[in-house]
Amino acid sequence: MAEASGGDMRAFLREHNIHEVECVIADMTGIARGKILPKDLFLSGEHMRLPKSVLLNTVHGEQPNNMPYVGPMDPDMVCVPDPATIRVVPWATERVACVIHDCQNFDGSPVALAPRSVLRRVLEKYRERGWKPVVAPEMEFYLVARNLNPHEPLSPPTGRSGFTEQGRQSYSIDAVNDFDPFFLELSAFCKQHELGVETLIHEAGAGQMEINFTHGDALELADRVFLFKRAVRETALRHGIFATFMAKPMETEPGSAMHVHQSVVELASGRNIFSNEDGSESTLFRQFIGGLEKYVPPATLLFAPHVNSFRRLSRFQSAPMNVHWGYDNRTCGIRVPNSTPLNRRVENRVPGVDVNPYLAMAATLACGWLGMTEGLQPAPPTAESAEHVHGELPRNLEDAILQLRGCPALAEMLGPLFVEAFCEVKELEFATFSRVISSWEREHLMLLV
Repeated sequence: MAEASGGDMRAFLREHNIHEVECVIADMTGIARGKILPKDLFLSGEHMRLPKSVLLNTVHGEQPNNMPYVGPMDPDMVCVPDPATIRVVPWATERVACVIHDCQNFDGSPVALAPRSVLRRVLEKYRERGWKPVVAPEMEFYLVARNLNPHEPLSPPTGRSGFTEQGRQSYSIDAVNDFDPFFLELSAFCKQHELGVETLIHEAGAGQMEINFTHGDALELADRVFLFKRAVRETALRHGIFATFMAKPMETEPGSAMHVHQSVVELASGRNIFSNEDGSESTLFRQFIGGLEKYVPPATLLFAPHVNSFRRLSRFQSAPMNVHWGYDNRTCGIRVPNSTPLNRRVENRVPGVDVNPYLAMAATLACGWLGMTEGLQPAPPTAESAEHVHGELPRNLEDAILQLRGCPALAEMLGPLFVEAFCEVKELEFATFSRVISSWEREHLMLLV
């Protein structure tokens, strides 16, 4: 969206006859938190306040010991609306607007625990060098039949034809058309919500779809992804089905990713610094790839933040387990698509769609920045399949936590306090998961060992 001001927000609310405003922030898991305020209270100039500890919720609603991160009194933070993010909520029954907020301390400094602050921190490091990242995410997700029993496996929904998909339907137009009512409404919502959605395709899995976004500013794209997930879920509910952004929702189907295409332009000229004037690859382009090779493994916790994430990152599941790179090579974790020198870019294929978009964007750009500033050189490109390459990424959530904790360079990029708090949140999630006795254990161990 174009930059707006406080006065523009007032005019926006008046123009769209808005009655209430959803004031939202993203916590560490990417869940929307905040308050719904009457329009007049929102415009009163008194910013929303929330406890800092809200940012530390696990995906199941618990919190680790938050004293080291917010202090003994659990103080408030000030949530300041970003006028550039104001949008109409198209699925609301009344006239409602949504505004994403930045989390600040009372002295105006950013709250280091807030994911939006983490991304801003990384982008500021680029700005100090005279650079600006350009990103384009690709979002995969599943449509599934309504399932109110978490002990039952998920299954594809029934489309207009009355049938459910029984096989792989990659790029099938008819398979997408089977859910025309859903996609027509989703398209309308995305247009009203100003999400900049570009293309829709059917992915490999049964009921698996992919939406691509137009390229642009990293913070704006993270905002769009954050809002898009909610738009998809809301639209699905209106059509009697569920939409899930789990990385691996079904045992026999491929996982869902959020691939991130990224390039870097020079602020002064707008020139893509990945290309030399003669159109050849620049040194910075190679160094960016070198940074991804070195730092994506310790950053994996930001790309695979849940126990389920690592079910996607497994062999022969159409997801990378490596940080090899190659030209137009989808078996590599780092892919360089065919493009013109103006559009030269790098695709990070490691992130799952279950990420917090602010943190995934911050992490992948941090890896590339470290490569360029440390002068890292990549290995030779991989010209053959890298499906057999494994062991370059952490294999589970616990390993990923240990690797992130052991990387001071990433801690400096993302903020030491944030990294330690994020690892604490994920340790608590892992501990809670580890207490669960699965049906597999009962089936194979109860009477046999």
